[in-house]
Amino acid sequence: MLTALAALGVAGVTAIGAVVSAVVGRRQPRRQSRRDDFTTVTDRQDKEIERLDKRINQQDARIFGQSSAITYLSTGYRSLLVFVRAAGLQPPPAPPVPDEAKPFLHDIGV
Repeated sequence: MLTALAALGVAGVTAIGAVVSAVVGRRQPRRQSRRDDFTTVTDRQDKEIERLDKRINQQDARIFGQSSAITYLSTGYRSLLVFVRAAGLQPPPAPPVPDEAKPFLHDIGV
């Protein structure tokens, strides 16, 4: 009889353990459904891609402006050098500064 009661106790503990395991196994971590939501993930990626595109466009505009400034300065220097070598006169007036180059030439008074 004692063996039967012990077996019954073991069966009860096993059944309770199985129920607890099933409940814990089915439980989802916090915000799991939100993390797994495909539209949420794609929307977040789209926002990040738009932010990066905007940053790249700003950098491209800045590089273009810097390139214009360098071209303007090197062209002016070359023309001045040629003029001074050709004749000992006053240098010619500088060509107008391109609008793209102005933000990068503010510190030299152009």
